[in-house]
Amino acid sequence: MKTTVEISDPLFREVKRFAVEHDLTFRDAVESGLRRLLDADPRAKKPFRLKKCAFKGKGMVKDFTWPEIRAIIYAGRGE
Repeated sequence: MKTTVEISDPLFREVKRFAVEHDLTFRDAVESGLRRLLDADPRAKKPFRLKKCAFKGKGMVKDFTWPEIRAIIYAGRGE
């Protein structure tokens, strides 16, 4: 994606010099800096955790077939 960002001339020159010294493009240097900024955010590191939803009991009381399960789910819904 292309975008326009205004930065100060001294910062531009410093990033450009850094990119040349490290054999990077200006774009790669800017993207790397932005990624580091986002990686440093503690909120970004909070992983998704699925809550444990175990039920006490013995599971299903009867082994149902898929057609039986479907019939139970849709019972009374226009069949």
